[in-house]
Amino acid sequence: MYWSLDMLPLPPYVELGVHSLSGLLWTLLLLFLWHCYRIGSDLPKADHADGGKMSSRSSAMSFGGSCAGTEYKAQSKFYRGDLKNRFISMETEEDEELGQGYLTSVLSHALFPAQGSAQAKKLYSALQEYAKRYSWVGMGRIHKGLREQMKLKDHSTIQKPHLFFLPDVPSVPFFPRDAHRHDINLLEANYPVILAEFQAVYQRGIDSKFGWTSVGPKGRAVFPLYNAGVYVAANCRSCPCTYRTLLSLRTFISSNSLGSAGFWLLGPGVALGSSYGPTNTRLRCHLGPPDAGPRVILSVDVWHPNVAAAERQALDFMFSPDL
Repeated sequence: MYWSLDMLPLPPYVELGVHSLSGLLWTLLLLFLWHCYRIGSDLPKADHADGGKMSSRSSAMSFGGSCAGTEYKAQSKFYRGDLKNRFISMETEEDEELGQGYLTSVLSHALFPAQGSAQAKKLYSALQEYAKRYSWVGMGRIHKGLREQMKLKDHSTIQKPHLFFLPDVPSVPFFPRDAHRHDINLLEANYPVILAEFQAVYQRGIDSKFGWTSVGPKGRAVFPLYNAGVYVAANCRSCPCTYRTLLSLRTFISSNSLGSAGFWLLGPGVALGSSYGPTNTRLRCHLGPPDAGPRVILSVDVWHPNVAAAERQALDFMFSPDL
């Protein structure tokens, strides 16, 4: 049913002046109400048979503190509770085109390649579980990387990760400071207290009973603060300000097994051979003095700047230390 202006009870007014203005205002008000009614009646009705689609985002907890005048925040692992009543939102056709058709095999129910490695199949199952709980949106590159995992040996030598390869991630020998400006500035601002805490644990002795690992005869040792996404409680208590500085970093990989952080110690004359990391989704940041007798650095694994936020959350789920 539609209303016409003839049906509106317009107030009678003939005289000019105050009565004319009052009548005009009444007319505008009634026109506005009539317009709202027309718009409301034209809206499509909700189709309850479709069930609707909902997507959810995990919440993060934060807490405050300070170390050397630096405020920090710590993000908890995103909520992974019971989500049975939530729906999956698949990528639309437009999203698929923008994602270069990465999810074509998923939407067509194609099986995972039989020649894929056991590790790739396990990660693929974890990705499916993540999408079931949350969404396929933004998962195009991860899906493509898993399906092409068996082709890693064909990649260029500058990128040859043995665990997971994310397509279309640029690789350069060194990234500029602007890529992680906040985190680099924060590490450098806390350098004096970080160095002081290292010297305290170094003077106790390089021994496994004091928290050191990989102690070798050539003077190479590691004092881990995070090991494969799990913080080392005793070592973090020995370096509280360093630990709080790590928590305040925006790109530190702290929630999955791809990320680690700690002090690396190399004795005089020790050299490191060439090696490839397990994934191209991370960068390794080194903080240390310009020169020293025993070479020491604080090594921190951070996200590659080309890895999107949705992809980081999915990788946290897939590479969770609990799985």
